[in-house]
Amino acid sequence: MADTLTVTDNRTDKQYELPIKDGVIRATDLRQIKAAPDDAGLMTYDPAFMNTAACRSRITYIDGDKGILEYRGYPIEQLAEKATYLETAYLIIFGELPTDAQLEEWTREITLHTMLHENIKKLMEGFQYDAHPMGVFLSTVGAFSTFYPDAKQIFDEQSRKKQIHRLIAKVPTIAAYAYRHSIGRPYNQPDNELSFTGNFLNMLFRMTELKYHSNPVLERALDVLFILHADHEQNCSTSAMRGIGSSHVDPYSAMAGAAAALYGPLHGGANEAVLRMLKEIGTVDAIPGFIKRVKAGEGRLMGFGHRIYKSYDPRARIIKKTADEVFEVTGRNPLLDIALELERIALQDEYFVSRKLYPNVDFYSGLIYQAMGFPVTMFPVLFAIPRTAGWIAQWEEMLLDPEQKIARPRQIYIGASKRDYVPLNKR
Repeated sequence: MADTLTVTDNRTDKQYELPIKDGVIRATDLRQIKAAPDDAGLMTYDPAFMNTAACRSRITYIDGDKGILEYRGYPIEQLAEKATYLETAYLIIFGELPTDAQLEEWTREITLHTMLHENIKKLMEGFQYDAHPMGVFLSTVGAFSTFYPDAKQIFDEQSRKKQIHRLIAKVPTIAAYAYRHSIGRPYNQPDNELSFTGNFLNMLFRMTELKYHSNPVLERALDVLFILHADHEQNCSTSAMRGIGSSHVDPYSAMAGAAAALYGPLHGGANEAVLRMLKEIGTVDAIPGFIKRVKAGEGRLMGFGHRIYKSYDPRARIIKKTADEVFEVTGRNPLLDIALELERIALQDEYFVSRKLYPNVDFYSGLIYQAMGFPVTMFPVLFAIPRTAGWIAQWEEMLLDPEQKIARPRQIYIGASKRDYVPLNKR
């Protein structure tokens, strides 16, 4: 059986054979389907890219119906249980799990680049004390392009590797400095003797002690959360990274755009929306009334449902277990009882089950971050730190793909037809 699609154009009664490869047809193959010789050819109309593949990728595999998420073929469950974030970042960027020697060198390179240029710190000091940390974060990442002009050599492999080291290493430092600035406390310098997440917690929370020691449970929980957020295929911010990067701009400018996309409440701010919802519900007894209002279209069940997943988000299962471990250290978040009961009712309610609305990664992550002492304004920043690995990997894959050109979607013009200019005094 030939892997082709036979299309009959009822306007002309012509038939066309379109090749199918990897389960898709090429959109440009539709151009041959014309109603008249001067016709530009058939296009597809796909707002929000609901059913359009813009690239071939070897990085992340998702089966939304079965609840599968894999990085480079490795199940997310195994990585979250056995790997560290830096090990996972190496896998996502370079394609294979590192050997002992490779991981040691990778960790050393990241550690050597954690410091920020003094002028970068002065730049960050210029923001208002109440500036949103995510706004500070994306602005600072974009400013890196002026500090590291060698980043423009995007087709030089060694230059790209240097920018990769810088970005992975410096984003936690930027995030921690943005947080400290927002609460009026002096910056904490990186401590190169600590782990990746241990150092981040040190820069965030160290006060007057000479040496900061984080709780190992919280440090590991943050590592797991970073692993779960490292990449997620062609989401809004990743598409922005690829789209901006397709103009051959430096990676810092592309990543500033990706971070700006993540800033939005429909993307990186979703877990904050979950917390607001739980607070508005207030008590376990108020849940049935809230569910009734949601069914009546008077509200939304935040943290449930996903564009890709049509079953339980595999990351949500892992995060729920992590939440239990965190709360044993920090104490139980009072909103947890509301979340657990809300989940129990929703998973038994035919209204939500029939619509395939299951908990996603955002449902419990905000509760964990809040319990660890993070304000809600830091939530999208905590998303951006680990997603840096995914953004970089996707950017480099796009850059080296010979099929990729500068991103330039088509449009369907529905405006006015040609008309003549009317002088101002005759309008």
